[in-house]
Amino acid sequence: MWERFFDPVKILTMLGINSQTGDVAEFGCGYGTFTIPAAKIIKGKIYAMDIEPEMIRITREEAKKNGLSNVQTVLLDFITEGSGLKDGSVDYAMLFNILHLEKPMVLINEARRILKAGGKLGIIHWNYDPATPRGPSINIRPKPEDCIKWAEEAGFRNPIRYDLKPYHYGIVLEKKESAK
Repeated sequence: MWERFFDPVKILTMLGINSQTGDVAEFGCGYGTFTIPAAKIIKGKIYAMDIEPEMIRITREEAKKNGLSNVQTVLLDFITEGSGLKDGSVDYAMLFNILHLEKPMVLINEARRILKAGGKLGIIHWNYDPATPRGPSINIRPKPEDCIKWAEEAGFRNPIRYDLKPYHYGIVLEKKESAK
């Protein structure tokens, strides 16, 4: 069903994931919709995290079916426990269709912590439009401006917005260098 909403490879490429991208952290891998295509593109490993055992199982099976050895599925509650990844250890963090949660800054700050200086934060979310099918209810759905504001407050810069027709938007930001 997800394939009707978007083309994952095209979107990943648009959002700056390419063959030079090293390690990637994906918060909320779901069915592996973006995990598997990203794993085929990047040169590093993708840490596919989810709180749901079923999502981890499906993503793991898809990785195996596709012969991918660079997918590491991680079952955990990253909201309360964090990602478990080291500071400054990944090149790209994916927050796709997840920032409608109660505490979006927890995720954005964790993404910032694990990203290398100059690393990229990719955000995708459902358009702020009640006519958009599926997705979270409109009263908890973040607007693109909200996502940009939160990310900039956390220490990201240079937001670039993308219209991911028909039902989503995307944003890519860069982690600022730390002042020491």
